[in-house]
Amino acid sequence: MSALPLSGLKILDLTRVLAGPLSAQMLGDLGANVIKIERPGTGDDARAFGPPYLTDPEGKENNNNSFYLCANRNKKSVTVNIAKPEGQEIIRALAKGVDVFMENYKVGDLKRYGLDYESIRKINPGIIYCSVTGFGQTGPYAPRAGYDAIFQAMGGLMSVTGHMDGEPGAGPMKVGPSIVDYMTGMNTSIGILSALYHRKVNGRAGQHVDVCLFDTVIASLSHYLQIYLVNGKSPPRRGTWGNGGMPAGVFRCADGELMLVVGNDGQFARTCAVLGEPELAKNPKFVKNNDRVVNGKEIMAIFAGLFLKDTVGHWLQKLEEAGVPCGPVNDFTQVPHVRSRGMEVKVDHPFEHSLSLIRNALTFSETPVKEYRYPPRLGEHTQEVLAAELGYDETKIMELKQAKVI
Repeated sequence: MSALPLSGLKILDLTRVLAGPLSAQMLGDLGANVIKIERPGTGDDARAFGPPYLTDPEGKENNNNSFYLCANRNKKSVTVNIAKPEGQEIIRALAKGVDVFMENYKVGDLKRYGLDYESIRKINPGIIYCSVTGFGQTGPYAPRAGYDAIFQAMGGLMSVTGHMDGEPGAGPMKVGPSIVDYMTGMNTSIGILSALYHRKVNGRAGQHVDVCLFDTVIASLSHYLQIYLVNGKSPPRRGTWGNGGMPAGVFRCADGELMLVVGNDGQFARTCAVLGEPELAKNPKFVKNNDRVVNGKEIMAIFAGLFLKDTVGHWLQKLEEAGVPCGPVNDFTQVPHVRSRGMEVKVDHPFEHSLSLIRNALTFSETPVKEYRYPPRLGEHTQEVLAAELGYDETKIMELKQAKVI
C-alpha cells in the first residue's frame, strides 16, 4: 500500500473552535503534518465549551472536552502567544517551511501582528494561505464575528427548518449539530487541496483562499434556494416531508416511527401495494410525482392512517423487500451499520486507554487511513516542534516559557 495521500504536506493551523479545526483534522487524517497553534494557558476556545470532559487520572480539571476532541486528532499542539513580538517571530519562522497556513481570526486581526497573507507571502511566496471567517474577507459584514447558529439564522436555513406552519411548535428551528461549521470545514479542505493542485501544475504559485460560513450556508440551500430564484417565493418549512419525491416523511406506526422517501412512480406503486391499497397508485391525483407534490397533504394523510395499522418492524421488512427507501428513526444508541463500516475508532489517550473517536468518512483502496493519533493535550508538542522545526535548544525554549511567549 502507498503512503497516505497527503504525506509530506506541512500545515500551520491557527484555527480555533470547529470549522477550521475540522478541516485541518481531515487533512491530518490524510497524512499532512499539522502543527496546531494554541494560546498558552487556555488554548483553543473549544476547550472551554463545556462538559463532558475526559477524566484526568489524578482527578484534576482539564480542557479535553468532547467539542475539542471531535476536531483535533492527528495534530501537534504548540502554544504560542502571538500578541508578543517573539511569538509572532515563531509563527513567521514556522510559516517559512510549511505548504499551508490556516487561520480563522476576524478580518484584519492578524495584520496587526504581521501574520496576514501579504506578510506571510513575502517570506513564503508559494504559501497556500486559507482564511476561514464568518462573512468572508469582503463586504459590509466582513468584520463581524459569528457562530454556526447565527449563520443558520441569517443564511435562511432556519427559515426552512422546523414544523410546518399551523402545526404545534411551528417556527424557525436550528439543525441539531453545528452543520454549517462542518460543511465549511469540508469546503475549506476542498479549497486548500484545489489551491495545492494549482500550485503544483502552475509553477508553485501560492494564493489566498477565502472560505466563510455565510457563503457555505447559502450554497448548501441548493434546490431550496433555487426555488426562490425561479419563482421569487421563499419555500415554506416542511417538517420531515421530503424535498422532491412524494410522499416522503416520518410516519407514526403502532410502536414507533419510520422515515419513508418515495422517489419515483414505481416506488409509489410498490408502497401502495405494501400498505394494502394498490388502487391508490391508479388514482389520477397520485399517478405522477408532480401530482403527488401538488396533492401532498392528501396523500400524506392517507399514508399516515395506513402506517398506524402495524409496527415499525413489519413495515420496514415489507418496504425493504419491495425496494422502497425507508428506515427507522434512531438515536445514537441505535444507529446501525456503524461498526461494520468501522466508523468508531479507538485511540490510546493519556487520560483514557481506549478513547472512542469518529473516523474520517473517506475510504481509500490503496491509501487507507489507518493511524488515528489522539487529540493532543494543550502544548504537548511545543518543545518537540520548536526544536525540530526551528532548531531551538532547551535554553532558548526555557527563556520563551519564562517570558510567557510559549
